[in-house]
Amino acid sequence: MLEYFIFSFGSTMNGWMLLSMTACQLSKTVWFFCTQLTSMNSGVHCWKKPMPSRLNGSYEALKGGSSIEAMEDFTGGVGETFEVKKAPKNFYELLQRALKRGSLVGCSIDISNAAESEARTPTGLVKGHAYSVTGIDEVNYQGQTVRLIRVRNPWGQVEWNGAWSDNSSEWDSLSPSEKQQLHHTALDDGEFWMKFEDFLSNFEKVEICNLTPDALEDSAAHKWEVSIHQGSWVRGATAGGCRNFIETFWTNPQFKLQLSEKDEGQDECTFVAALMQKNRRKLRKLGAALLTIGYAIYESPNKDEHLTKDFFRYNASKARSKTYINLREVSDRFELPPGDYIIVPTTYEPQQEADFCLRVFSEKTVVTKELDGNVNIDLPEVPEPTQPHQETEEEKQFRDLFKQISGSDMQISAEELEYILNAVLEKNKIKFKKINLLSCKNIISLMDSRGNGKLEFNEFKIFWDKLKKWISIYLHFDSDQSGTMNSHELRLALKAAGLQLNNYLLQLIVLRYSDDQQQIEFDDFLNCLIRLENTSRVFQALCVENRDFITLHINEFIILTMNI
Repeated sequence: MLEYFIFSFGSTMNGWMLLSMTACQLSKTVWFFCTQLTSMNSGVHCWKKPMPSRLNGSYEALKGGSSIEAMEDFTGGVGETFEVKKAPKNFYELLQRALKRGSLVGCSIDISNAAESEARTPTGLVKGHAYSVTGIDEVNYQGQTVRLIRVRNPWGQVEWNGAWSDNSSEWDSLSPSEKQQLHHTALDDGEFWMKFEDFLSNFEKVEICNLTPDALEDSAAHKWEVSIHQGSWVRGATAGGCRNFIETFWTNPQFKLQLSEKDEGQDECTFVAALMQKNRRKLRKLGAALLTIGYAIYESPNKDEHLTKDFFRYNASKARSKTYINLREVSDRFELPPGDYIIVPTTYEPQQEADFCLRVFSEKTVVTKELDGNVNIDLPEVPEPTQPHQETEEEKQFRDLFKQISGSDMQISAEELEYILNAVLEKNKIKFKKINLLSCKNIISLMDSRGNGKLEFNEFKIFWDKLKKWISIYLHFDSDQSGTMNSHELRLALKAAGLQLNNYLLQLIVLRYSDDQQQIEFDDFLNCLIRLENTSRVFQALCVENRDFITLHINEFIILTMNI
């Protein structure tokens, strides 16, 4: 059975009504409302199911909330809220462009207490009431240009009685053609014109829902350009918190925004950035509250790579969301010169987990992409074994020591390797927990070229050089010399080792190798490096025609995974 949903965003300022009914019920019960669908900006809208509830899981999750949330839920658009007293100087032009683009526009008068709700003012306006804006235009009145705005009361009656109201004397000076152009009627239908200055002095809040191109008719003259990115804040990996937490802020997801086309007649580029935390309504049944979210925008240093802590330490943001707040969505309008910028969406506190959706609405074409970084493995070539007669004095001493441990066959097992490594680490007074036997077996798996489960001298010597480099990297990022490394520094530590990974792989590594305090011990760091290098070298050996893909038979795949 086909279901319809009727949404009225004019019932109250802070609430809205959702009716689910069959087609039969629709025709009998709400036909009156549907006859009023004169434009996309009318106070009532009707859509067939399904509508964009994909961010919320079900229509039941949409129950309640504000009118701007309702407009977003039923259109998939991006909402903006303006306090009229703090509105930009070009607010009239801003509303004009919004209506040309088919945006839904609402306005309201705030209330200070419950008793004021639905209270009528002497001018015929109703407090705590969600009006819709349906038109905007200019007329020549007594030799002067007057800016007008058309507002609709969803009740279908009770109208503004001031200047330019339906029966005011101002209309007498206009010709019939001018009245027709403005669709002026002296009916008690809830829709009325008013002077824009009167609008600003009487209404206190304006909400705009900018629609995506797929929500508009193909014939629409003006459309927003839209970019959408999905992401996650993951504890220990990408949940870095706001700029106050500089040590972890840089680990948040980062998105590059390229502004190249100026607005018509302007020197800057206009765009709206909206950050939405997903599924919070659905998760509130499990006790999850809305997180405090926001974002900052930085001028890009022209590098297509994830920016590090040093960049944010020495560079101030060019723009940011007005505030960090625990709303489902935070959105703001910006005007910036053409150029490349980085948007960093964050929670206020670090280590808070959530999925998010970042949307950028722009008047002109923009290019956006996530600076997640391609997976790039830069490993040194395996050196050729040094012949005994070419060895340095140091290498000869190293060979003699190896022979004492391995015996005459010059091979060491995993147990012998475990003894050697822990003895060396202890001698250097490094605050590492002992390397376990499993780690040593993984090392042999990486270095063993013959597949006999043991390391020969040249194999061990090559690994020893690797180990010294890895110890140096670990000590560098263990800045407090605690013997553990913070998981947020893991990205840089792996990159220093020649392993550049994307956010998803980093999240998997953190989940696997960090403890409940998001710390990584040297043994876990060692295992991580071994497995990454092992898989990378195997992949490089198997990719013949295309360096990004390999083809494996099931037997080859099982052998590969068992050895990794």
